[in-house]
Amino acid sequence: MKEQSTFPYKLYLIISQADCSDRNFLTVAEQAILGGVDIIQLREKNDETDIFVRKAFQLKEITDKYQIPLIINDNFEVAKKVEATGIHVGNTDIAPVEVKKQWCNIKQIGYSIESIDQLENEQTVVADYLGISPVFKTSTKTDTITEWGLEGIRTIRKLTDKPLVAIGNLHRHNVKSVINAGADCIAVVSAICGATDPQKAAYELKNEILK
Repeated sequence: MKEQSTFPYKLYLIISQADCSDRNFLTVAEQAILGGVDIIQLREKNDETDIFVRKAFQLKEITDKYQIPLIINDNFEVAKKVEATGIHVGNTDIAPVEVKKQWCNIKQIGYSIESIDQLENEQTVVADYLGISPVFKTSTKTDTITEWGLEGIRTIRKLTDKPLVAIGNLHRHNVKSVINAGADCIAVVSAICGATDPQKAAYELKNEILK
């Protein structure tokens, strides 16, 4: 039986203040929710912890208002302090097994997959969903290990029932093909944060996904 019932989200926004340029990330986040975003991850890799915590609490007020899950990127202390829904980690971050040990009732642990052999490890077993990154290369990410493409998503889909969150150069013209290849959810940054109208951008993405 697939585990999708525990992860019913289709459109996943990853946001930071820097991604929103001169606009307030809280305003962009709220517009995105109104447009159809189902879940939000706050990523502030360069912030000191106290600043990250402050931003996370501000964003949580909005996500709680709309009953949208808040995921914290790669900072266990911040995630725990703001009582986020969960945390998303990669291979150089705190391990999902360790997260589970220290936070037994956490609702969502996301884990980024960069190679097929990771599907067999203990981190994947305890993860609630898998980040497939990147589906397509982007000029802003220079440490790509595997560009999965549609065929990569099809391959992973056959090997695991874990919910798959696809990310990497996704926009409204290619999200449907990624869903058709087996992804459960589409994650974007610039497609919404960089849009002139974040609410409209989210609405159009969600419509494409649900077609």
